[in-house]
Amino acid sequence: MKKIYSNKLHILIFLLPALILFCGVLIAPLGASFYYSFFKWDGMGPKTFLGFQNYKELFSSNAIGFMKALRNSLLLALFSVVLQLPLALGLALTLGKKIKGERVFLSVYFMPVLISTVVIGQLWLKIYNPDYGILNVALRSMGLESLTRIWLGDKKVALAAVFVPTLWQYVGYHMLLLYAGVKSVPVELREAAMLDGATDGQVNRYIVLPYIKPILRVSVIFAITGSLKSFDLIYVLTNGGPLHATEVPSTLMINMLFKRNRYGMGSAIAVMLILLCFAFALLINAIFRGED
Repeated sequence: MKKIYSNKLHILIFLLPALILFCGVLIAPLGASFYYSFFKWDGMGPKTFLGFQNYKELFSSNAIGFMKALRNSLLLALFSVVLQLPLALGLALTLGKKIKGERVFLSVYFMPVLISTVVIGQLWLKIYNPDYGILNVALRSMGLESLTRIWLGDKKVALAAVFVPTLWQYVGYHMLLLYAGVKSVPVELREAAMLDGATDGQVNRYIVLPYIKPILRVSVIFAITGSLKSFDLIYVLTNGGPLHATEVPSTLMINMLFKRNRYGMGSAIAVMLILLCFAFALLINAIFRGED
């Protein structure tokens, strides 16, 4: 018995540094955000307790713009699921067939994930530049000058223009996850299906996809929660503009905290983001569990 307790004590001692770091970096900030969300506070002066007033204002006041920002994030999440993931899955299935240059293609497709988001933002700022950007230059060279736009300055197209690099950057990330799943499918299953006359499409549909369903679930969760938390690339490209057309909850939160000095409202937005990500993760798990 003493040996068992001694082992538990040793385990606790070894886990303690990681536990302290986890609590200090994650749990404590979450608790602080939840606490401050009930107050009106400018970050320096005295706090005024408001109860749930900040949360009510989030969903009732158009001046805050939270509902519009949330809609933009949900649109990004939708496009991530219906465009980004199918493209990543198609690449993973193609590369999983042991094609020539497989490793090279993997490296090329995964490269955007490794590049700093700020660098990618600067790259796409050049692509979208209305004067010398490659997109407008290509349209002019093809005689389609009527289609040229100030892509990041026109509120009608700015949201779509921001979505393109956001989705493009993480195609390689999801591709690599799904590729690992595809490569883990036992060769015997594929060969048995091919001997029975199954086509490549049938093998993918009836063998590969069911086999990698757990990884598909993880990719869907990452895509949706990542879209809800999207910030850095949008901040670099538009900072939520023009006229809040590309505002998302994260950029709105930063504006509330550091530009309007509304720390209580900014904390309320942070809490809502956490709850939304947690709720979507539970919902996706429930959907995949129901299908199983």
